[in-house]
Amino acid sequence: MGNGESILIVDDVKEQRDIAVAILTKLGYSVNSVSSGEKAVEYLKDNKADLLILDMIMEPGIDGLDTYRKILEIHTVQKAILVSGFSETHRVKEAQNLGAGPYLKKPYSIRNIGVAVKFELKK
Repeated sequence: MGNGESILIVDDVKEQRDIAVAILTKLGYSVNSVSSGEKAVEYLKDNKADLLILDMIMEPGIDGLDTYRKILEIHTVQKAILVSGFSETHRVKEAQNLGAGPYLKKPYSIRNIGVAVKFELKK
């Protein structure tokens, strides 16, 4: 369970955003969501998030790795969990080398996203 920490969901699929928002809200987090990497960068120019849940493959526009790079220019230490419906790629590893946390394969359960969020927030 969370203590109201702020989480930003970044995913191009509305249903995936809605599921993540519902799960994390139920777990006690303050959750917002955006539909693209570009919108995440814009959001974070004026706001902060304790944690990002960042989809690695988004279309059209910039993917998760490029989104994370741009966000690090604004917030040099930004915690993130990487998610995708596909296998882990070299771009996931590259984002992790920049400071992103664990990778979760979609669909995620309330348990595995809850554990990953708690783990990353405690780092």
